[in-house]
Amino acid sequence: MATTGTFTKNDNGFADVPMSKALGTNSRADIYQRVTDAIILNLEQGVRPWIKPWTSAGGTTRPLRHDGTPYRGINVLVLWSEAAARGYASSTWMTYRQATILGGQVRKGEQGTTVVYAKVIERSDKADQSDTTSADPIATTRIPVLRAYNVFNVDQIDGLSDTAPSQTLISDSLSGRIERADAFIATSGADIVHRGSRACYVPSADRIEMPPYHQFVDTQTASAAEGYYATLLHELVHWTSPKSRCDRDLGKRFGDNAYAREELVAEIGAAFLCADLGITLEPRLDHAAYLASWLAVLKADKRAIFSAAALAQKAVDWLAEPR
Repeated sequence: MATTGTFTKNDNGFADVPMSKALGTNSRADIYQRVTDAIILNLEQGVRPWIKPWTSAGGTTRPLRHDGTPYRGINVLVLWSEAAARGYASSTWMTYRQATILGGQVRKGEQGTTVVYAKVIERSDKADQSDTTSADPIATTRIPVLRAYNVFNVDQIDGLSDTAPSQTLISDSLSGRIERADAFIATSGADIVHRGSRACYVPSADRIEMPPYHQFVDTQTASAAEGYYATLLHELVHWTSPKSRCDRDLGKRFGDNAYAREELVAEIGAAFLCADLGITLEPRLDHAAYLASWLAVLKADKRAIFSAAALAQKAVDWLAEPR
């Protein structure tokens, strides 16, 4: 292990600070702040929770629920981070009750991981008495509220029945996974031009520019092909930003708030897509340049990471729609 400040990183480069520990156990604490603080803790160690969320067994999908349904949005980041920090091999998670129903028993002393879900509550208010045109004296306001609950990784549970879902591995050959990624990108209809040495989305031309394929090289953990497609998927998420697609603000220049938020969306969206397609995602060469701006955004707004994960999920959903 390599020591970093007061924390350590494990052999995979993840901070050895489990999300469950960073989140704490005070259920009454602000959920937004708890999750944001945990993400900040990782980023301050130079670790992004959405990078390399795969086990040594091969490229896994996103974290899965007890019935095999993938988690979405912010919960993906939380569970990836927890699995990496604790070294879990399984990608399946479930509540204590779900484990019991499936014949399992959470081992004594095991600590759950907090995930969240949005619930909409309706509040009825008296209508403005001075408004004589209102036929309904009661006005209803819909308010989204975030709720939290704990889940356990399958590695924390003994005795699960054979009917319990197992993790889904993307076991295709590299060529098969690249072929699937290529088909997915082609289906989007994005205009992609190869030139220069910089990958970017050009809003004025509604075009993605990519360096030629031969400029990408193999690394210790990813092939040149995966490096190329991971980069292209990042730009493809940017490509969904126009109003006619997902309607996001790209920002004006590097370092401004909107720019930093959009880069966070593209980073997370690319991680989701890479996991879905079985492509290894590695830190970009400009990794360090973005960390400070992301930290500034997250420290100023406890809901920013939730918004970024939700917008990333929206972009991925849009790209996955049949055309």
